[in-house]
Amino acid sequence: MSDETGTPDTPAGSSRGTAPSGGPRPEPLRFFGTTWVNHDNGYTVRRAGVAIGSLAAAVASCLVLRFAYEGIQIADTGSFVTVLIIAMFAICSALAFRNTWEGFGKRHDPQRQASLRGLLAIGFVGSLLAYFFRSLTEAPGEKLHREEYDQAREAHERRTSRRTGNPSKKKRNH
Repeated sequence: MSDETGTPDTPAGSSRGTAPSGGPRPEPLRFFGTTWVNHDNGYTVRRAGVAIGSLAAAVASCLVLRFAYEGIQIADTGSFVTVLIIAMFAICSALAFRNTWEGFGKRHDPQRQASLRGLLAIGFVGSLLAYFFRSLTEAPGEKLHREEYDQAREAHERRTSRRTGNPSKKKRNH
């Protein structure tokens, strides 16, 4: 896993080891491991837990932001600063939601992710909400990982199902 971006260095289905059948291994997802492949070993319960957990974290985060807002009101910094801070959190949360949501369907550029780290940290509520909404339909990132894993399996099957023998020794009919 890349230290800078938190994204895996290799895509799902990579040959960083092989499955018991000799094919590619599925990449584990956070909180799900490889249960997303066959939807077994408590996959549904894990999905429900992730949905509840991410929603609870988003609600708790909003409460913390409310306390911060009250602190700004007590400090009497003025309406301009208050509006600026509210706009900053709203815009950063919207951008973080969009970025996180897109990350479930395609791999992000690690350099772009590193440059967005501050913005995503400010908009953490948006990321939590994206995680919540995605976990209502699938494990977050499952679609991307399934596509990569299926492609890797198909490529492995094509490589291993080639004909055997030396084609130059094949009898030719003239």
